[in-house]
Amino acid sequence: MGITQETGKKGEIIAQNYLLRNGFEILHTNWRFGCKELDIVAVKDSYLHVIEVKTRTSQFWENPKDAVVRRKQKNIIDAADAYISKYDINMETQFDVISIVMDGTKHEIEYIPEAFSPVF
Repeated sequence: MGITQETGKKGEIIAQNYLLRNGFEILHTNWRFGCKELDIVAVKDSYLHVIEVKTRTSQFWENPKDAVVRRKQKNIIDAADAYISKYDINMETQFDVISIVMDGTKHEIEYIPEAFSPVF
């Protein structure tokens, strides 16, 4: 596993722990629809939360949340539609982002609820 994948995997674990501490029930992680992936699918307060996790090290020049560009959003929305259909879910859906910046053993986490909308 390369450094980028290791960083991403660590970030997803940090994000999952954050969500569990904040009352989310995690339904799936790394759910795949073809080549598209949902990092975390969770439920809280009668909402289905589709959560994209972006992790960077402190040396990286871009804020992690800025990497969730429109094309990435569209892929997430497409995969979420397939997920909702497959599991016959009838809940309001919210698209969130968790941005993590890691610096050695420390990290900074930012949870962005309703980071984007499925309307383009």
